[in-house]
Amino acid sequence: MHKDFFCMPLHLDQLAAFVNVADLGSFTAAADKEGLTQPAVSLQVKGLEQRLGVRLIERVGRRAQPTAAGLDLLVHARRLLQESAAAEEAIMPYRDGASGRVRIGSGGTASIHLLPRAIAVARKSMPGLEITVRIGDADDILRDLEANSLDIAVVALPASGRNFEIEPFYEEELLAVAPTGSLMPEGGPDAAFMRDRTLLLYEGGNTRRAIDAWLAAPDTRIRPAMEFGSIEAIKELVAVGLGWSILPGLALKRAGLVATSSLNPRLTRRLGMVLRRDKHLTRGLREMMKCLRAFKG
Repeated sequence: MHKDFFCMPLHLDQLAAFVNVADLGSFTAAADKEGLTQPAVSLQVKGLEQRLGVRLIERVGRRAQPTAAGLDLLVHARRLLQESAAAEEAIMPYRDGASGRVRIGSGGTASIHLLPRAIAVARKSMPGLEITVRIGDADDILRDLEANSLDIAVVALPASGRNFEIEPFYEEELLAVAPTGSLMPEGGPDAAFMRDRTLLLYEGGNTRRAIDAWLAAPDTRIRPAMEFGSIEAIKELVAVGLGWSILPGLALKRAGLVATSSLNPRLTRRLGMVLRRDKHLTRGLREMMKCLRAFKG
């Protein structure tokens, strides 16, 4: 026998034919159950016997019965067929579009103030949709997206990568934030006014780069009093009077403990959806993207 003989895979249709013949005691009855001809079932069982090199079915009188080898194989054949059926059942919701998984990477502000509402709408449309959110800075999120450990990223733009498709979907204003009762200049604080405040700024990312560019003055380096990785922490510190800040409007929808104002001139940022160019758009991913596009704040 060839040394690679037992490396050949077992075929489920052959196993199913063998189990049916063993259970029903008849090739004809097994053929009727499977909607096949009797010769077709005989060929499947014969092929399995040739694959394994042993006789699996023998005739005792008018009844087909498993041999000793066949009885041993039956235990494993039933288990394999059950696992195959379970695998098909698990995949069925995905095939029907009723289930799926979407892995989202996002920054802190979007994950707290934007994604929950978009996810709620997507889950209402697809109750079986599994959505996971990974929070991090934009560079880490985009690296994970490139590695295909995320399906979509929601980040402040710009974002770069030759393998990425980038779609802006939301523009929001960055606002001056001050302790309640602070005097805001008419028309909003300008860069010179803000540079004279005690500034508490978010560290890193495209949003911080946009703020630094807005604050910039010739031969002046922006040196905030404190930097934080959490916008929520900055809001709390501003609320207790430790300084001023410039924060995304999304994070200030329910900010009753601080005073806010547009800057002069206004400063905005754009959020975008980023995907790999070769990403297969499952129904769940398409639904999530639709809900993000519809987001109005």
